[in-house]
Amino acid sequence: MTAETFRTIWLDADDPSVVKIIDQRLLPHEFKLHDLGSWQDAETAIADMYVRGAPLIGATAAWGLYLAALESPESVAMHAVADRLLAARPTAVNLRWAIERIMRVVDAHAGGELADEIRRDAQAICDEDVEISRGIGEHGVALLEAIAARKPGEPVNVLTHCNAGALATINYGTATAPVYIAQQRGIDVHVWVDETRPRNQGSQLTAWELAQSGVPHTLIVDNAGGHLMQHGLVDIVIVGTDRTTRCGDVANKIGTYLKALAAFDNDIPFYVGLPSTTIDWRSCDGVAEIPIEERDAEEVSHVHGMREGAPTMVRTTAPGTPISNYAFDVTPARLVTGLITERGICAASEDGLLGLFPEMRDRS
Repeated sequence: MTAETFRTIWLDADDPSVVKIIDQRLLPHEFKLHDLGSWQDAETAIADMYVRGAPLIGATAAWGLYLAALESPESVAMHAVADRLLAARPTAVNLRWAIERIMRVVDAHAGGELADEIRRDAQAICDEDVEISRGIGEHGVALLEAIAARKPGEPVNVLTHCNAGALATINYGTATAPVYIAQQRGIDVHVWVDETRPRNQGSQLTAWELAQSGVPHTLIVDNAGGHLMQHGLVDIVIVGTDRTTRCGDVANKIGTYLKALAAFDNDIPFYVGLPSTTIDWRSCDGVAEIPIEERDAEEVSHVHGMREGAPTMVRTTAPGTPISNYAFDVTPARLVTGLITERGICAASEDGLLGLFPEMRDRS
């Protein structure tokens, strides 16, 4: 999955009015590409989880604005599209970041082809994300190397939650980037993969991409993590993030907070792969300030899978069962051992983040 040619979103080389993505709803049973031919297609892809992961969601929005500019480059229309895209997934801060970046291009437009200008910036967002993920991997691998040195001849056991891999970004991933770099360096690494109900991003995406890359891994039910930690089977927890406050609180897929609590109770380091694009410099108290997306009850009441070679959906609850489906939770900074960024590893705190990103001091 980390081959230099791999991308999760790209402009069709033969038709510049089409943006291509991987339809992640079909994985791991079918690898199928999907065409985005309009900004409405991009909105649907974000809202209905054809694409997942904060960095990829942001990139998809950027390309959606490019498609909108092809259709109607007027500023008023572009701002209306931006508002629609922003509402598609409210928790991931990359969505807002990417839209604001592209809209600065729109507002500064003073001649020439707006769509071409947006295309260049959307491509830059994707290229930069690959380097950000690679940087997270280069810094985070030191943690795995240190563990490997303490237990020669044994694998380094990493536990991760949801999908913060190559499929959630443009390449490499965030939480998985140190794993891929470790594999390249010959470190014996094994990943415990949470299934991550209700959308099963772990079982359907993370396990699939680790298998494609030849990384040893084992799929577990979400509630098994604490048991594994109690029995010394987890060396480190690394997860991704959809939004992190300037003070180090981390919003990630629902269930992350419980993993952090279990890690804290068992004295196991809990790290977050943190691309700087997911830092919300405008907020500090994650529990109070980060909007938590609530999704359709059908994601909980039904399970998607394959039966006799055909995709199917099975109800697992009694009809009419009341269901709550919070998509994310917030892990307080006090439970986070450190943040792995493209510039290095820091404490989960305002001082820690500003130490790596001093240019943001005036925004915090």
